[in-house]
Amino acid sequence: MLIRIVRMTFELDSVPEFLQIFRNSEHLIRQMPGCRFLELWQDADQPAIFCTHSHWDSADALNAYRRSELFGQVWPATKALFAAPPVAFSVHQVDAASLPVDVA
Repeated sequence: MLIRIVRMTFELDSVPEFLQIFRNSEHLIRQMPGCRFLELWQDADQPAIFCTHSHWDSADALNAYRRSELFGQVWPATKALFAAPPVAFSVHQVDAASLPVDVA
């Protein structure tokens, strides 16, 4: 499983428009093949900063979504509202108990 985090900074007055975009598309994103989970987070101290947190079966599934017509509509509309470049990264969950102690 691949976990994707995308941190987005908006102008405060653009937040309602972003939230409408998210509300209109979240159920469609969740229906994309390979999407197992999607939620939206808001920064506790900076209300114009949001993160999407999603789980995908694989990088291929995420990339298929990123090549989809849906992404082609949602991302440009969202990107137009940014006050700063987004920060996006993918991670895998780690079971720390199964790691060797000397991981140097």
